[in-house]
Amino acid sequence: MSDPGGGEPSAQLDRLLEDDPADLYENAPMGYLSTLPDGRIVKANRTFCAWTGRRLEELLGTRFQELLSVGGKVFHETHLVPLLRMQGAVREIAIDVQRVDGSLLPCLLNAVELRGPDGAPQLVRATLFEATARRRYERELLAAQRLAEESEARSRTVQRVVFDLAAATTEEDVASVIVQRSRAAMTARGAALVLVQGEADGPELPALRPVHSEGLSRDLLRRLREAAGSRLALEMAQGVRSIVLDARLRRDQAELAAAMVASGLSELVIVPVSADSKRLGVLVLALGDAAPGQLISLVEPGEVRVMAPTEIDLLYTLGRQAGQALERVRLHLETVRQAERASFLLEAARLMADAVGVEDMVARLAQLSVTRLADICVIDLVTEQGTTREAARHRDPARQELLDRLRAQQLAAQTGRHPGLRALREGRTQWVRDVDEQDVVSMTLDGLQRETVRELELAGVISVPMSIDGRRLGVLTFAADRHRPPFTAADVEVAEQLALQVSQVVDKAQRFELESQTSHTLQESLLPTDPPPIPGLRTAVRYVAATQGVSVGGDFYDVVVLPGGLLGLAVGDVVGHDITAAATMGQLRAVCRTHLADRPSPSELIERLQGSWSLLGVQRMATALFGILDPASGELRVASAGHLPPLLCTGGTASFLPVRPTRMLGAPPAAEPAEEWAGVLEVGSTLVLYTDGLVESRDADIDVGLARLLEVAARACSEDPDVLCDRLLAEMAGVHRPDDIALLALTRI
Repeated sequence: MSDPGGGEPSAQLDRLLEDDPADLYENAPMGYLSTLPDGRIVKANRTFCAWTGRRLEELLGTRFQELLSVGGKVFHETHLVPLLRMQGAVREIAIDVQRVDGSLLPCLLNAVELRGPDGAPQLVRATLFEATARRRYERELLAAQRLAEESEARSRTVQRVVFDLAAATTEEDVASVIVQRSRAAMTARGAALVLVQGEADGPELPALRPVHSEGLSRDLLRRLREAAGSRLALEMAQGVRSIVLDARLRRDQAELAAAMVASGLSELVIVPVSADSKRLGVLVLALGDAAPGQLISLVEPGEVRVMAPTEIDLLYTLGRQAGQALERVRLHLETVRQAERASFLLEAARLMADAVGVEDMVARLAQLSVTRLADICVIDLVTEQGTTREAARHRDPARQELLDRLRAQQLAAQTGRHPGLRALREGRTQWVRDVDEQDVVSMTLDGLQRETVRELELAGVISVPMSIDGRRLGVLTFAADRHRPPFTAADVEVAEQLALQVSQVVDKAQRFELESQTSHTLQESLLPTDPPPIPGLRTAVRYVAATQGVSVGGDFYDVVVLPGGLLGLAVGDVVGHDITAAATMGQLRAVCRTHLADRPSPSELIERLQGSWSLLGVQRMATALFGILDPASGELRVASAGHLPPLLCTGGTASFLPVRPTRMLGAPPAAEPAEEWAGVLEVGSTLVLYTDGLVESRDADIDVGLARLLEVAARACSEDPDVLCDRLLAEMAGVHRPDDIALLALTRI
């Protein structure tokens, strides 16, 4: 609507002005005006004058573009005038007209350019419609669209976090996912997941462990923890909150404020990470003047960015998701670690059983401990000569020299705050969760010892006393350095169990020959006990040891009362007839009882044992037969892992149940699960489970022994299982037995 080359109105212009319909629009609910090509207003209706707050005399001669906002003026010159020149008309052009008081009136402009015979522009007629309501509607529509887009973005963020966390198997995986996703969602300059070691609301101030950090310095995280101090539990319970770099923070927490300034940060957002009311840690997000990827900051200098409620909800959700994932990962890792610890304790028990003396035992035990439990293992024993350091081992051979340097200094010569000396003196476990410089100074002597301990980079120490009947035998000390995960309460429990086992071995070794006592201990602890009384059943068990070799072996049976009134049955035979077979048998019975707590089917129990066999560290294979019996109904399910079929005696007849065996425990797993036999144990019938020692013979095939068993059982059928067992042993077992015999008989009454 402007033309730098415009001149005075011509005769043609006069005719156009005479024909101008401005009078018709004088009181119309719209603005009307006519301008020359250069934008000078020559006519305007009363409505437009009222809108602008100017009299008609003030408007005439004024250029229209001078009545527009700054942006409107630019738009007028760059878009509106060129469109009129090209098209001759424009419709619904959004512009802001500036009133005399400086306020802006949103309008929609329609304009027509009138041209002369030569095509030159003569006059522009324009109508304006007040668009405040429409502008408000459009803004509300845009705001709603923006909220929908933000909601969709938040949903995508949560979906991606949930998807990524589902694949996480370690705390580091969880931390990496939650840090990266939350940092991107908040366009933060940095983020870190910091977990609590110990109880957040316990009596002692817990340590904080940054698991994964991006864009945040350790100094900043350390200052943040110091700022929380003893109020850490309260801080974590406050929900999502912000720490703003303002005058108050500079006054109250000068060191934290200085760390934020050094990192170029203006705000820290603290998000609690929890699961089922358990406070696990915090997610720290760092906000600054410009987030990564931004060329400029969208926040004015000194302006505090206020988080929207939707952002707070998103962060709270991410904190909960992180907490649940951490709990799941920890549960998984704890399950694996429990299996490893059980395997470690079993291996330690076997090691102690195989050792030829105390010196050999502690040396091998220390070596086993640094490969499975800790980075450092030190064993001190109380002897007639006083306390002596019998073993000191480091996981890293390159650092063994540091321990050798300390080994010459006996425990009795240590400072009174040394964990080992305190454990021995107080008779209870000493656990230093997070070793700091103050701990190093308190537990060491000046000089070479203190410097050597510093070089070991200790992160945690566990010292467990060894004693029997109040008599001090020594102390086991385990240490972890900064390169491995910290000790947990479960590690302390394992250390205490190991100390108990070592105490027993040392105590017995000081009194008797180790090999003889190990054999007798195994014989007393591994022979099966009588089954409990069971309504509706009569039970009988027999265990007859072989007459050759040691008096214990690998045959076993078990009867376990399960929840719901069901009965778990087991009989098996570990390959071999020695102490190792007996120890393996004890392991197998214990593991079976552990699994039976979940009430798996016989087939599922076999699959579990096959799957976890390698974790047990067992070098032997075993046959086993497992069953589930309902004493009330007689319903019976049986599955076999390479074991001989069960025997059924009923009505004066005997037969083998058609149970198809799968592979032995410890053998490569079969392609298909073990098949189960299902049937009913009728009232008056007797089920007999047995091991191969009952039917095997050095001078006859096993089929001969099985056929003889059927013959003897048919003649010996009785409703008294004790009578049946005695008859079977009397006729099937000789005086000289090369193998053990285990019998389990159940008669339904």
